[in-house]
Amino acid sequence: MYGNHDESVRNQILREIMILRDVNDPNVVKCHEIYNHNGEIQVLLELMDNGSLEGRHIPNEHHLSNLTYQILSGIAYLHRRKIVHRDIKPSNILVNSMKKVKIADFGVSRVLAQTMDCNSSVGTLAYMSPERINSDLNNGKYDGFAGDIWSFGVSILEFYLGRYPFTNARQGDWASLMCAICMSDPPEAPPTASNEFRDFIARCLQREPARRCTAAQLLGHPFILQYNQVPHQQNRHQLLPPPRPLPS
Repeated sequence: MYGNHDESVRNQILREIMILRDVNDPNVVKCHEIYNHNGEIQVLLELMDNGSLEGRHIPNEHHLSNLTYQILSGIAYLHRRKIVHRDIKPSNILVNSMKKVKIADFGVSRVLAQTMDCNSSVGTLAYMSPERINSDLNNGKYDGFAGDIWSFGVSILEFYLGRYPFTNARQGDWASLMCAICMSDPPEAPPTASNEFRDFIARCLQREPARRCTAAQLLGHPFILQYNQVPHQQNRHQLLPPPRPLPS
């Protein structure tokens, strides 16, 4: 990592990255070591030899549920540690030859503290939540944890569809993307999908951040439980808020 930062900014970057060295979860890419060498910050990361999931089409719900569970487990771990990723998207989800799926790229992650501003314009616009793009929404409040869930939901739906879910957004057109995300209804899984998957996506892609499920709640959703052995899964579905009505 290069940059002509002054000493205070450089030390802040190092402090944040040092926290990531202590992150230890099977579904988060491991940071093995950090070096501060001749003006460079060098980060030694775990090798994920099968690359990212960008562009992958995964219409099989069984396979998608397992992948979703792994990603969600990583997000839940980070959120328990008060870490907001802020750039969840398919290209930041990596897989290795053992079919282990892990979250990567903490270049814009932030360990929350009361004095830290979580409204800075970082991340990738196509996967940002409406209230993060338009600060007039949600009374100007931004919850980074809920923002991660929106980005996660868009990514999972993209895997299922094999395309970006906002059909009224033009690729590479920022104005088109902003209008689609902030002004149109959230995308939904198609009627051909199972009710469990459609409900799972609906719980992630709620326009109001407070209505989105947390990562911990989503781990108890039937779409996850029917295909995965989730520890302590008894009655976890009771933590879920009422679902958004699905169209007939």
